[in-house]
Amino acid sequence: MAYAAGGTTLISGATELVGDIHFKGSLEIEGRVRGNIFAEEGSEARVRVMENGMVEGDINAPTIVINGSVRGDVHSSKHVELAAKAIVEGDVHYCMIEMVKGAQVNGSLVFSDATQRKALPKPEAPSASDDSNVSAIGNT
Repeated sequence: MAYAAGGTTLISGATELVGDIHFKGSLEIEGRVRGNIFAEEGSEARVRVMENGMVEGDINAPTIVINGSVRGDVHSSKHVELAAKAIVEGDVHYCMIEMVKGAQVNGSLVFSDATQRKALPKPEAPSASDDSNVSAIGNT
């Protein structure tokens, strides 16, 4: 199996990581991650959640292989592989998907064409002068 350029990061089975992960290269998860996972923009990164691995958060990467548990949404711009012991509690957004007998998805499978995703405009941040979302609490 080929690895992505940029090195490999391993979260071993005896490790629990709390917080978001931003990476490039390959990320191998045998332990537990409580946070979101983000691949570097434009990279060929890959995430693998091994059989005993668990992620409580969203995963955003070009290539994602799951054979453990994910509680959160999965966003792949290239390829998702759900192996026999994969359990995903959330939506899986994919361009190409491979699902082996025994894999479970408790959510939606959502096809998203990478060419269409790039064309979508980014949402604008509210300006400081826009007070439509400001509310007062207490003094009434």
